[in-house]
Amino acid sequence: MLKLCVCVSGGGTNLQAIIDRIADGSITDTKIVRVISNNADAYALTRAGDAGIDAVCISPKSYEDRAAFHEALLSAVDEAAPDLIVLAGFLVVIPEEMIRRYRNRIINIHPSLIPAFCGKGYYGLKVHEEALKRGVKVTGATVHFVDEGTDTGPIILQKAVAIQDGDTPQVLQKRVMEEAEWQIMPKAIDLIAHDKVRVENGVTRILA
Repeated sequence: MLKLCVCVSGGGTNLQAIIDRIADGSITDTKIVRVISNNADAYALTRAGDAGIDAVCISPKSYEDRAAFHEALLSAVDEAAPDLIVLAGFLVVIPEEMIRRYRNRIINIHPSLIPAFCGKGYYGLKVHEEALKRGVKVTGATVHFVDEGTDTGPIILQKAVAIQDGDTPQVLQKRVMEEAEWQIMPKAIDLIAHDKVRVENGVTRILA
């Protein structure tokens, strides 16, 4: 049984997708053991509570400095003893100690086809605004392992989404979530749950 700790800052739509796919059997041999948010008002905490999942808020506002916050965050993760940490819209820089401790056991969803429109400053609507500004014809989403860089870890899955005439950043964001994010994040988790993902020389290999 793969034990998940899901970290999220906002509404938790990707969290809900994971909850739903576990419920309908698309993800098997997997359980969410804890949801952590840095935002006390995050609707993701409500989603977790409604699903009977342990949920805690670890807010940087509650600590005297970033080091103390990072220590509390890592402690909350360790308490849950997860096999996999899922960053589902978690707008916090992960402490390096967590990355070292959970090497190749932290995954993130990013709303573009990495390496396009990723890295420092690219999150939320900003990603879709820049894609439309650049005039690309195809965008999408990427699930990747987390390393010490920003969106630089080994890529697990990607899914393309067509950009349509008249798209706004908000419309595009919704389509990318529906057609890509909510599909490939659950799929990646299920692959990992069944030991079908390997990282070799910094590149992932999906086993048949």
